[in-house]
Amino acid sequence: MHSAILRLKMEFIPRFLTVPADHFFLLGPRGTGKTSWTQTLFSNALRIDLLDPATLRELSAKPERLRERIEGCPGLKTVLIDEVQKLPQLLEVIHALIEEKQGIQFVLTGSSARKLRRTGINLLGGRAAQKRLHPYMAAELGDRFSLEKALKLGLLPVVLGAQNPQDILFAYNGLYLREEVQAEGLVRNTGNFARFLEAISFSHSSVLNLANVARDCQVNRKTAEGYLQILEDLLLGFQIPVFTRRAQRALAAHPKFFFFDAGVFRANRPTGPLDSPAEIDGAALEGLIAQHLRAWCDYTAGEHQLSYWQTRSKNEVDFILYGPLGFHALEIKNTAQVRPSDLRGLRAFGEDYPEATRWLIYRGKERFLRDGVTCIPAEEFLRALRPGAFPS
Repeated sequence: MHSAILRLKMEFIPRFLTVPADHFFLLGPRGTGKTSWTQTLFSNALRIDLLDPATLRELSAKPERLRERIEGCPGLKTVLIDEVQKLPQLLEVIHALIEEKQGIQFVLTGSSARKLRRTGINLLGGRAAQKRLHPYMAAELGDRFSLEKALKLGLLPVVLGAQNPQDILFAYNGLYLREEVQAEGLVRNTGNFARFLEAISFSHSSVLNLANVARDCQVNRKTAEGYLQILEDLLLGFQIPVFTRRAQRALAAHPKFFFFDAGVFRANRPTGPLDSPAEIDGAALEGLIAQHLRAWCDYTAGEHQLSYWQTRSKNEVDFILYGPLGFHALEIKNTAQVRPSDLRGLRAFGEDYPEATRWLIYRGKERFLRDGVTCIPAEEFLRALRPGAFPS
């Protein structure tokens, strides 16, 4: 598959991400709509596309040519550089231009944090904010949002905007295996990495046991740790830690793992006669909520932390959201009915943290209050989740 597949012409749907007034990095996996968003909001910018081979060759040979291009555009207000991680050396030129205070805003997009973290972001001396663009939130899509569709295909703009979304979704994995992992020389054996993606898909929405993942894909633990780091550097997966504030009980020690999009999880998760559809659907639902909460944290002002809670005695709450806009405990159930046992973890959490607002998100139709817990249909919750506020 060629990278052009991620440059499909898509309908522009406004996003919740706010536009910084100064220089900023915009990070996000390929296909999340960074190009569409930046081209729409910065239509008059000088655009440098490092996915274009000719442009990349020219600037690789002499990064200072960026200065020449800028100086050739009098009155220029914005410079937009796509996939800046392809050529981190450009950041030295950008840093010098920023220091000269020429009144130009630099917008730098990237789909990999690996090279930027190692060689780039600090070069700008803290002069550029870091923003993230996520798959669509349900409230961004409005009436276009379908919970059933989101659970099967995810919410990547490049997938939802395609004529054959299922084909594009499965091709997406090929893009990262071939173009990002293999072309960047991140792994020696792409077959091992492909097996790792399949093996770790069984850990999606679960407490991560990396030793088990390494055994399943037949590599040593250190190699599996390296593969996990690559997955996170490419912004394709993330971990959430255990909530430990004012802990009154012995807690789990390991984080939970999620793919960044429910559809990408589906594309990696093998299915067959021995695989429970309900189990896979449940993991997809929890992952869909996770990606929404993560986007909400990044798009909302203030420092908000997403974690989970699990005691050694296996009382668990799927998500804890903690920050200036509240303290929320959320349990996710892929069932149409709420049973007393579904509330056990939230009850235990409420005993330790009576300050928290408790939610049970489920697949039913009715919203109600039971034992101090707001039980709310998943689609209603997702549609109501908007940055800057929490559903009431």
